[in-house]
Amino acid sequence: MPSNLLGQETSPYLLQHADNPVHWYPWGQKALDRAVSENIPIFLSIGYSACHWCHVMAHESFENSDIADVMNTNFINIKVDREERPDVDAIYQEVCQRATGQGGWPLSVFLTPDQKPFYVGTYFPVLDQYGRPGFGSLLRQLTQAWREDPGKIMKSAEKFTAGLDMHKPQSYPVAEISRQLIDEASMNLLQAGDPIYGGFGSAPKFPNAANISFLFRYSKFSGIRRFAEFGLLTLTRMAKGGIFDHVGGGFHRYSTDRQWLVPHFEKMLYDNALIPVNYAEAYQITKDSFYLNIMRRTLDFMLREFRTPEGAFYSALDADSEGEEGKFYVWSKRQIKEILGDESDLFCLYYDVTDGGNWEGKCILYNNIKPSWIASKHDIQKDELELRMKRCREKLLAARSGRIRPGLDDKILASWNAMAITALIKGYRVSRDGAYADAALEATEFIMHNMLDTEGLYRTYKVKARIRGFLEDYAYTAAALLDVFESKPDIRYLDTAAHLGHHILAHFWDGKGGFFMTPTDHEHLIFRPKSEHDLSIPSGSSVAIMTLIRLYHLTGDRDFMEAAQQAIHTTVSKAAENPFAYGYLLNAVYVYMQGASEVTIMDPGSGAISDALHNEFIPESIIVHISNKSQAAALQKYPFFAGKMFRTTEEAYVCKDATCSPPLTEAVQVTSRLDLGKVQR
Repeated sequence: MPSNLLGQETSPYLLQHADNPVHWYPWGQKALDRAVSENIPIFLSIGYSACHWCHVMAHESFENSDIADVMNTNFINIKVDREERPDVDAIYQEVCQRATGQGGWPLSVFLTPDQKPFYVGTYFPVLDQYGRPGFGSLLRQLTQAWREDPGKIMKSAEKFTAGLDMHKPQSYPVAEISRQLIDEASMNLLQAGDPIYGGFGSAPKFPNAANISFLFRYSKFSGIRRFAEFGLLTLTRMAKGGIFDHVGGGFHRYSTDRQWLVPHFEKMLYDNALIPVNYAEAYQITKDSFYLNIMRRTLDFMLREFRTPEGAFYSALDADSEGEEGKFYVWSKRQIKEILGDESDLFCLYYDVTDGGNWEGKCILYNNIKPSWIASKHDIQKDELELRMKRCREKLLAARSGRIRPGLDDKILASWNAMAITALIKGYRVSRDGAYADAALEATEFIMHNMLDTEGLYRTYKVKARIRGFLEDYAYTAAALLDVFESKPDIRYLDTAAHLGHHILAHFWDGKGGFFMTPTDHEHLIFRPKSEHDLSIPSGSSVAIMTLIRLYHLTGDRDFMEAAQQAIHTTVSKAAENPFAYGYLLNAVYVYMQGASEVTIMDPGSGAISDALHNEFIPESIIVHISNKSQAAALQKYPFFAGKMFRTTEEAYVCKDATCSPPLTEAVQVTSRLDLGKVQR
């Protein structure tokens, strides 16, 4: 009998289970071959390092020697980090959602030796409770069923898998892109919104960054204010709520309640990369420094807490510390008084700190009173109030740094790092803070030097690169390279993005309007998954479509646009019916319908035109800022830049629908040719 084999893995989640008495295998041929050769069913457990209920199930069941004995005797036990293997997770999440009506983590799946599911669920308590069977009794029941009639289970698994119809995705007619479809999508999305607290649905509430971005774009497209207003309401409520870490900056994963008060305390890199883009756009729309401040505090958190010594970014911070969820982040009023002294009363009023607390006897900082009212009550200016609150937060952050920290998932993921690069570049554009651009460039170079080779892109890095990239890795990395290129136009970035775009078409495109999650040379699984829903993160499919559109405009390669067009036409009907799950796709549809505005700025140093444009909300624009003659000369091979000359004064060219302006020397000349000013508060 093999022992636990997770000790040689690099995933922090797998390493968390390396000392379990369970004889865990990582996902791989060794475990799968043994299941087939010995005709033993598989227990597959999927989770991630920052997952609270994964920790609970591990403590209750996987650290229990009696439970482990039953698992080791009767099953091949495989542990998967869903962040390393989104393909395996996607397949069995689909199974769980169709079988039970819900999914999530930990995901617990019992498989036949040939990987077909015959029993599936999420968290199981060790004993029967919460309306769920106890894990111990479930193991014994399934063991008995397998021993007594394995053929029956095999037949059930075949029917179960066939009934899922996973090989034949629901088909939609090819639709023409119309104003009616976009109107329908926007209205359906707005109707799902909470008009009081913002966000979508009741509880739990997730940030859903792509949907906010689409509402901003539709408001600009239609000229109807309430769509943008709802996005701004959501961002304001989130920033004042407990989902935002008021002391350290950054956002927790989701809110457990409607009001954004009580978060699930884990912090994911992807949230803290996607959300600040919303705030950057909110600032462009409103020019309100409140949104710029939240963007900066989130990016600053990301740089402080997630950045590796090499300039890449770690994946997540756990929700738990010292065995308690949220302990690192919450306060008592007594603690705050001891730290802040005379400033504590003002701070406690501002952040709803009371003796009894607002969560399990402790306080989650939460601003539900208008700062202007507090300033008036205390006879101080609002700016002075904000300055004092900033000083208080800095004192609390210093005190909190002495606490035992939540666990860090220190693996590096290509797609999530690419999101971080995009956020930093967009943060740089609206703030003009060079530290954000420098960090984006450093992370970009890390990926190019450590996670990309002649065969393609790797997904994960820890000590070394491993696991070949999935669609989302290629799509997000190509998108990030284009974002960096627009501000720092080294031709290597555009060349590499184009190379990744061609790789997507060669290895992920199905030729019919869709994209597979896995490449053509990927290992054989029970089916080849596709992922097109934009949920916590936009899908690889939606990001690929947007990236292909941008690549077409920058390179002139029709293959990119033809694939993007086909994909949009075959998915837009689904997006209109269910916009909540297609927010980023709708952003791509917006750019496709509007037509990209192509702006090339030749700037030897002043930056006046660039500064003017980056303060405006022009999401359909591609704005490339060339700062020297060598950049301009190298880019002449691409049609986007052909014939555009670099001179001694700042000039810009604006092109749309294959028609270009003459060189323009004033910012107002450029902005007059672009679609500005429709989004209003």
